[in-house]
Amino acid sequence: MSIHCNAKKEDIEKTVLMPGDPLRAKYIAENFLENARLVNTVRNMLAYTGTYKGKPVTVFSSGMGMPSMGIYSYELFKFYDVEKIIRIGSCGAYNEDLNLFDTILVDKSYTEGNFAYEWSEKEEHIAEADEKLNQTLEDTAKRIAIPLIKGNTLCNDCFDGYLDDIDSFIARFPKDLNIIACEMEAFALFYMAKYFGRQASCLLTVVDSHYKNQESTSEERERSLNNMITIALESIFNEN
Repeated sequence: MSIHCNAKKEDIEKTVLMPGDPLRAKYIAENFLENARLVNTVRNMLAYTGTYKGKPVTVFSSGMGMPSMGIYSYELFKFYDVEKIIRIGSCGAYNEDLNLFDTILVDKSYTEGNFAYEWSEKEEHIAEADEKLNQTLEDTAKRIAIPLIKGNTLCNDCFDGYLDDIDSFIARFPKDLNIIACEMEAFALFYMAKYFGRQASCLLTVVDSHYKNQESTSEERERSLNNMITIALESIFNEN
């Protein structure tokens, strides 16, 4: 029985989109879904279930950081029999070629943290997205003509924007991974999906860059996030 969600089992669909921000979940429900209804309010971690072009889907917020993502993805997989979760979030760019509002599809998520050790006493620091689900998202992006960049990302425990020496931080990354951006939840999601034998992927929108000082309007920011949301929702129609 879930202790962090008051939704009935039948209220949660098999495919879940997972933004970090509860208000982002509310935004998606109000602007993209038909007949959306609020199905979870515990801790204000809002979740909505409705349809997108007739296809049922749930949007469930995860909160910030791996511990929060670990809790909600665990409960969705275990207690609600969710089959796939697509995280949709924001990220900071660690690659000079990335621009503000580029959309990233995560391949591998690397963390310096100990989420895997605490869970299973394993020294694992790389978790991979589901290959089949990633291919579905790539095919969807091509079908609807939204550019998508695939790459490896960092999943950090500390907000990097507050670090004293970001260059030293970046220098610690394994060079062979070619990490292009950072966020704070994907590793836990991928790890839980592997644990349960389910599917998980992560789409990200670049909202800041270590290398570029770019300004944007609120309209540009919203439109870029909409691109990521649209890819995730449209992928339902590319499922095999």
